[in-house]
Amino acid sequence: MVKAIRVHHTGGPEVLTYEDISIAAPGPGEVHIRNEAIGLNFLDVYFRTGLYPAPKGLPFVPGNEGAGVVLSVAADVQDFKPGDRVAYADPMGSYAEERLIPAVRLVKLPDAIAFEQAASMMLKGMTAQYLLRQTFPVKQGHTILFHAAAGGVGLIAGQWAKHLGATVIGTAGSDEKVKLALEHGYDHLINYRTENFVERVRELTGGKGVDVVYDSVGKDTFEGSLDCLRPLGMLVCFGQSSGPVPPFDLGVLARKGSLFLSRPTLVTYVAAREALVKASSELFDLVAKGIIRIEVGQSFPLKDAAEAHQQLESRKTTGTTVLIP
Repeated sequence: MVKAIRVHHTGGPEVLTYEDISIAAPGPGEVHIRNEAIGLNFLDVYFRTGLYPAPKGLPFVPGNEGAGVVLSVAADVQDFKPGDRVAYADPMGSYAEERLIPAVRLVKLPDAIAFEQAASMMLKGMTAQYLLRQTFPVKQGHTILFHAAAGGVGLIAGQWAKHLGATVIGTAGSDEKVKLALEHGYDHLINYRTENFVERVRELTGGKGVDVVYDSVGKDTFEGSLDCLRPLGMLVCFGQSSGPVPPFDLGVLARKGSLFLSRPTLVTYVAAREALVKASSELFDLVAKGIIRIEVGQSFPLKDAAEAHQQLESRKTTGTTVLIP
């Protein structure tokens, strides 16, 4: 038996229960790993509340991101062996001391990257990768707006976008978070609690607007994000921390300048193993070279996952957060 967090019914942080679970021997294509660190993401909140249905129903072990050591492998697994350092960003089930995971969803972790770093960047870093390199490929000369700049994805994206040659504008909700984001690649930060971010973006761009807005906030920022775009610009909605975007008239996109709108997910972009390895390798390379700094903002014991969720939802966390088994 090992300890894990399970959700028996959806709701607030109090539904996260710390209990014993059993781990079977690895089945075909599976690897048994011991988690050394587990990533906390707003995605976990969506599943806990029932906004997103758990893939296998209730009860479930939440969490999609982690890093650890291989304990054993199924007879048909060739790419991994006991003792290998590994990391992953899918499938669900990371809030546990140990777990089984399909070998095709694992990647080997370079020695230069600590478990806590890997657990705090796999989902977030590969999200930044597909956003900046695939959904809207950022290039030298682009101007971008990234909401929640001081969050886990935002801090990685700011550094990455600056490395790609963009002018990087971000939003955050406190002076502390503004300062933190400015230390991670952003050229300009807007405190949305004290400034109108649409007016400020227009001012910073001389009225032209930005090439792309990356928005994980959702309902509260959607309309303003559209107003920040230049004609033919793209709004990339990749989350909804403030709630889902209500239905809207597609004609708005035409009236505001023939805009593009995308709602991508990491799962789609790394569905093929080749894509997963490519995205993670690019991320690992930039981290190993020091181009992207991964700093854990706060950590909680796994048993205190409910407290970690409370802190995350109340926007009291900065950067990345990890759970330690």
